[in-house]
Amino acid sequence: MNKKTVRDIDVSNKKVLVRCDFNVPQDENLNITDNRRIVSSLDTIKYLLEKNAKVILCSHLGRPKGEVKKEFSLSPVAKELSRLLGKEVKLADDVVGESAKKLTDEMNPGDIVLLENVRFEPGEEKNDEELSKKFASLAEVYVNDAFGSAHRAHSSTAGVAAYLPAVSGFLMEKEINFLGTALENPERPFVAILGGKKVSDKINVIDNLLEKVDTLIIGGGMAFTFFKAKGYNVGNSVCELDKLDLAKSLLEKAEQKGVKMMLPVDTKLGKEFSNDTETMTVMSNEIPDGWEGFDIGDKTIEEYSKELKNAKTVVWNGPVGVFELPKFAVGTNKLAEVLASLDATTIIGGGDSAAAVEKAGLSSKMTHISTGGGASLEFLEGKKLPGVECLLDK
Repeated sequence: MNKKTVRDIDVSNKKVLVRCDFNVPQDENLNITDNRRIVSSLDTIKYLLEKNAKVILCSHLGRPKGEVKKEFSLSPVAKELSRLLGKEVKLADDVVGESAKKLTDEMNPGDIVLLENVRFEPGEEKNDEELSKKFASLAEVYVNDAFGSAHRAHSSTAGVAAYLPAVSGFLMEKEINFLGTALENPERPFVAILGGKKVSDKINVIDNLLEKVDTLIIGGGMAFTFFKAKGYNVGNSVCELDKLDLAKSLLEKAEQKGVKMMLPVDTKLGKEFSNDTETMTVMSNEIPDGWEGFDIGDKTIEEYSKELKNAKTVVWNGPVGVFELPKFAVGTNKLAEVLASLDATTIIGGGDSAAAVEKAGLSSKMTHISTGGGASLEFLEGKKLPGVECLLDK
């Protein structure tokens, strides 16, 4: 990564605005049910505290759409941060208003202030210049550590960088290093597993990865669009009929590039989307009418596992079956187990794949689990991320 990080800038005694990703799930009583995103921001925060910075944190939570809504307050996050850091994190009553100004004006080195939910400001998602300037007026240095929002050009993720020296935090650095190295200079064989429902969500990813990988493994709902493109019957399975030509052209491109593109050889079917549905497994070109594909079959699991065992770099984005239903989580779980046992760099691209690996209890066995679903997807597409582009070059 050729972007500057917090290590490359003097922060002592300075007010440092850090954009974090504290978009955490909560129950109906606003108790945080999963604090991983908060925990993953601690390295950067602790580093700044050690360097005697005045730390101003900001983040979004949910989609309040530019209005102040109590249920989207960062108050529970301030409490959790205070607990994890063992010191008080003061919460401002607003984002860049009187309360934020007062609290940040009165800071001493080692103090921490958390601004209220940045999306309470209508200008945030519009990347409003005035709002970006107000953010900048609170601090002397800007640190972006929110990879999960790096694909969005908002005031707190990109706009503010026009007015302050801007560098990455440790979490952002880690994300870009792992994903960047995998794409630019992978240890080979390099295998990508792509799952999820729709080909249309992953067209650009497939297209970009066909330039880089040795093997591309396909699973999930999008496999059925490829089956249909090959002339197979897919029953009631999800299938994008308007994307058949595209699926054909991707299969052709793989052939031209000498990339091994693997589709499921057998498919586990159900009658309906339910864990109690009757099931059967058939060869992928023999799916009968009235049935729907929900997982890869045992032969496919065997073939994919064999291929993965030789891999030195694996990027996985999207589950290969309906992992929410235990009956159809078999393929996804089996592949996660294979990845966990590899002596290779294994990168899980956020979103559902991260949830599936977490559910299988195998997170600690992966080299890197991305914190940003949408951002890692765009990164894998080869897109430039506004929240990264805005940072200073080394």
